Amino acid sequence: MDPNWNTIIAWILCSIASAASSAGGIGGGPLFLPILTIIAGLSLQSATGFSTFMVTAVTLSKVIYTLCFMDKSLINYEITLLSEPCMLLGVSIGVMCNLMFPGWLTTALFAVFLAISTVKTVQSGCKIWSKETEKERSVRELRVEERESGIEVPLLMDKREEKGNGAPNSIPWKDLVVLVLVWMCFFVIHALIGDVYGKGVISIRPCGITYWLITLSQIPIAIGFTSYILYSKRKEHDRANHGTDTASAIKHNLESLPKYAFPVAATLMGALSGLFGIGGGLLLNPVFLQIGLPPQAAAATSALMVLFSVSMSTVQYIILGTTKIDEAGIYAVLCFVASIVGMVIMERAIAQSGRVSLVVFLVSALMALSTVVITLFGTIDAWKQISNGEYMGFKQLC
Repeated sequence: MDPNWNTIIAWILCSIASAASSAGGIGGGPLFLPILTIIAGLSLQSATGFSTFMVTAVTLSKVIYTLCFMDKSLINYEITLLSEPCMLLGVSIGVMCNLMFPGWLTTALFAVFLAISTVKTVQSGCKIWSKETEKERSVRELRVEERESGIEVPLLMDKREEKGNGAPNSIPWKDLVVLVLVWMCFFVIHALIGDVYGKGVISIRPCGITYWLITLSQIPIAIGFTSYILYSKRKEHDRANHGTDTASAIKHNLESLPKYAFPVAATLMGALSGLFGIGGGLLLNPVFLQIGLPPQAAAATSALMVLFSVSMSTVQYIILGTTKIDEAGIYAVLCFVASIVGMVIMERAIAQSGRVSLVVFLVSALMALSTVVITLFGTIDAWKQISNGEYMGFKQLC
């Protein structure tokens, strides 16, 4: 590969985008695509493949950094387990809708959804900011009482409720094994049916009987895994309820939600991710914040879910050879390194300011920027189609 100035500029911009995205717990796909198509000059198909590699690198770095250098309990494995099978099923549904929906409609739906989510996320950030301000005021009052009474008050308050979910600070390997099994089942299906042109590990006619049998097998797989996970988690909670109740308020709030709410919401989020052609971090983060997950836990959990989702496409690209692996690998490595830098900067900013709401406001800014970028380029594409007299209605799936 002989890089030119456009490629170097694209490297720099993608590194900046990945640093900001990883700090907020999103993949950065909506930011990568315009850079790759406009600056680097790649076709939309190539840019989509490159972006998949880059989002995988960003989310992988986020997960590794969380497990190695942060509180491991930031990742809510229970939500991930309950959501991932149905999210992968939803992605397949969304991809089919993407093939049928006109581009202008997809862009309009994405812009509206992101705009609403941005407003909701900003509101959540303001609430968290107010709580942090109140807590700082309480700490200052305690310090005054300390000086007056001579009673020592800890310099650092217990911030577990601001970070994790009250779970033990260890990796639940059993849950990870189940997640890997879910990933492998869906990966085999996607590798068999291949892409929209029928290119897979075996030759299957698109929209033929075999194609639909394999495609529809995702439904019982998702339902089966979700039912097993719901059953096993219910048994675990029943055993835990006989012991000492040490759950935090945050964990209580999450457990008060119906367990089926997570699979249903994950199916919807997956369908939207597949429809819009993104990893899903921009969609998952606002949902997690709304149900009560702390900002850092929401970012870490959504990063793990996006990693399991988007890595499937990455491995498929590698096996099928539909992407220039060497060039995409360079972008991925740069994004991986830049992501770690972004997370280090964000952690220091949170430590110095004492405000985890910075994560929420960063996510809000990225969502607003993505809304503007996608709306702008979607409008340009729609205008080109109108000027060229192209068909702009719904398309047939087969």
